[in-house]
Amino acid sequence: MAEDYHIPVLLNQSVDALNVCNGGVYVDATFGGGGHSKEILRRIKGNGMLYGFDQDLEAYENFIHERDIYGDIDNSFQFVRSNFRFMGNFLKFYGVEKVDGILADLGVSSRHFDSDTRGFSFRFDAPLDMRMNQKAEVTAADVLNAYDEKRLADIFFLYGEMKNSRKVAEAIVRKRKNGKLLTVGDLVSTLEPFCKQQRAKKDMAKAFQALRIEVNQEMQALKEMLNGAERLLKTGGRLVVITYHSLEDRMVKNLMRTGNCEGDEQKDFYGNVVSPFVPVNRKVVTPDDEEMQRNPRSRSAKLRVAERI
Repeated sequence: MAEDYHIPVLLNQSVDALNVCNGGVYVDATFGGGGHSKEILRRIKGNGMLYGFDQDLEAYENFIHERDIYGDIDNSFQFVRSNFRFMGNFLKFYGVEKVDGILADLGVSSRHFDSDTRGFSFRFDAPLDMRMNQKAEVTAADVLNAYDEKRLADIFFLYGEMKNSRKVAEAIVRKRKNGKLLTVGDLVSTLEPFCKQQRAKKDMAKAFQALRIEVNQEMQALKEMLNGAERLLKTGGRLVVITYHSLEDRMVKNLMRTGNCEGDEQKDFYGNVVSPFVPVNRKVVTPDDEEMQRNPRSRSAKLRVAERI
């Protein structure tokens, strides 16, 4: 795909972990800019099938515009414009019961952060949107103007890990009494008093992350996708996931260790944890210094891999 759309993180490490084989069926659950899909297709070499999922119209349009970069892929690739939480339903529609590997890069596309119209970044005074799926009804503005104070505080605490979440929620409710918060600028001006000078960008990013997660129901969607992955993977199939913050990483780690996102352990007669997965990399894989320098947004990436048993 276009180089400036999104730089794939841990590209070779993640696709290596899929253990791509001739005739295999694979899923790129987070198509985005298509970087991981392109590498998977290169390794399939026309002898296999890849399904790429993305709910964002922009990703689909970019794929259509740039699809010639893949060459003749009509018989080896299917783009599915859908949230990955519905992966199982769509694969069943295409006649697929089991797959050999699923890859998910949970990072937000660089194009989203660099867009000056969609509200993902506090760098641009855009409408407070933050929807990955432009067909979705709820925007960030809707959340800020409709949720009560407690619900807002919970979102900022749970999804942004903000210790001052209650004070932030109180300020938002107070501000909206004088008019709705409709733009990034409205939110930034409300948050600024709560951002410490030496780490203002990090504090602001936490609030924007929390709102984005809520708008797109990211934690619920991830849980559904991970549970679906267990049912879809063949014995020996690989689940490869790149995470970027502790909430999603904890969920992925739990699933790979215990077979459920909550981390509830089921043990056999001998006290061994029973799980449908076995972790492939006991030590989490992270970008090296060269990749982090080339792509600073990869700094927080963690790659986890498990095999279905």
